Order: sequence, then structure tokens, then C-alpha cells
Amino acid sequence: MLNKYAGDAVAAEARTSGASVANANALAQGDANIAFIQNDIAYYAYNGLYMFDKNKVDMRGVISLYPETVQIVVLADSPIKSIYDLAGKKVAVGATGSGVAVNAEQILKAAGIWDKVEKVYAPFTDAANLLKLRQIDAAFVTAGHPTSAIVELSTTTPVRLIPIPDEVYNKLLGEGYRFYTRVVVPKGTYNGLDSDVQTVAVMAMIAARPDVPDDVVYAILKTIFDNLAEFRGAHARVANLSLEKALDGMSIPLHPGAVKFYQEKGLKIPTELLTTK
Repeated sequence: MLNKYAGDAVAAEARTSGASVANANALAQGDANIAFIQNDIAYYAYNGLYMFDKNKVDMRGVISLYPETVQIVVLADSPIKSIYDLAGKKVAVGATGSGVAVNAEQILKAAGIWDKVEKVYAPFTDAANLLKLRQIDAAFVTAGHPTSAIVELSTTTPVRLIPIPDEVYNKLLGEGYRFYTRVVVPKGTYNGLDSDVQTVAVMAMIAARPDVPDDVVYAILKTIFDNLAEFRGAHARVANLSLEKALDGMSIPLHPGAVKFYQEKGLKIPTELLTTK
């Protein structure tokens, strides 16, 4: 779409990559100019936290796209009904150094059981197989729902999701993790999921290097919103994207080109998103 509608300002080329942490590092190293990234990882990178404690990444926000849902997956016949039932159980908490692993740590600490679970560090593709073989009791995955790996698992092995209760969500917010939002995964999303499940999500967003020209970032947003129906049609996850939701969960300061675009559209931009280091 960028090459089609904004070719005079942007020459775009897509690159496959290894998810949010790798994408943040690609921005830092100049291997990418813009990148898709989870808003929590963007926050850690910009502020030099967790996996970025030694290599802070200077980046700017462009747009929030859709929720990346934190899903705690168990087999449908599991005795685990609540997050507190994970105490004493073997839980896959994501790959070492991944955003999923940080989500799992924050959520389980907020629930008071981080030190009470037996942690298995594995990407979800591996964890799905361990679940199927009943070698673990539960697995964390952070991804837009329905997540293909969970759909695939549930076709042969029905699954459920464990809800994240209000007291855990409120504690996350109270500890400063403002990038979490509330989301409900509807029943029927996966085989075995017979009721709606309330959980939390981070947001998928686009970030840019600070040195990307303002007119390029402006052209990216203009392309999206001048052709919103086509953009929404590209993938089911952005079906609900709107200008009003474009800053939902934005966790880092905006790029000046984005500020110009949103202000022209009449959006009120929070002060913290205008502050740059």
C-alpha cells in the first residue's frame, strides 16, 4: 500500500524477522526504519528495562494497531480453573529473553505465585507440543487471537484459557504497567473453549527510528487512513482499527510526523506522548 499510494515519499520493503525484541534491535542497529512491535517491548526498549537494560533503543511511536492477547492455555480437561491454581504446576512461560516471558513474570508476580510455579522456558510452538503430551500443565502465549498455534493444537486436543481476574489486572496497573489493557476472548475461539474468558492484552504497534523523515511517517499514516477499508481488509486483526483507537496503549513518545498527522485530524495528544528525550 505504501508503494502504491505514497511512492513519492516512501520506498517500502518488507522483511521477515524474529518478533518484537529482534525488531527493536533492528531499529537500534539501523537494519530497519520502521517496525511492528508490542507496546510493552517498545516501553522496555525506550526506557532501558529488562532485556534492554544495557542497550536502550531510541525510537518513536507511529500507531497502535490491535491487541496482542495474553493467553494462559491449559487442556480442556485440566483441573486448573484459576490463575492461582498454577501454584505448584509446570508452566511454559515463553522463550528466554522474550516479551512473553516478561508478561508471564509480571502477571504471575501480580498474582503472588511467580515463585510457586515450575517455570519452563520454551517458545509456544514447543510448549504446544509439551501441553499435548501432558509434560507441562499450562503455557503462556502473547499473540492476537485466534492464534494459529492454539487453533492447531485445539483441533486434536481441546483447550481452555485461564482468566486473569480484576485484582491481578489492577495490581499490574498499580505497579506502572500501563500498557496492559482488558480484553475478552469469546467462547468458540478455540475447540474446547466453551465460555468467554477475560484476560489482558498488550498492543501491537508500529515504531520508527527518530531519524525517519517527518514526511515519511506522515505519509504512512495518511496511506493507512485514506485507504482504511483496504488496510482493514489486509488482515483480520486490524478489522477494528480506527483513528479514535490509533493511540490506545501508546507507550513511547510519538514521532513528530505522527504528531503532525494526528493534530491535523483533531486528536488530543497526551502530554507524555509529546515529550522526547
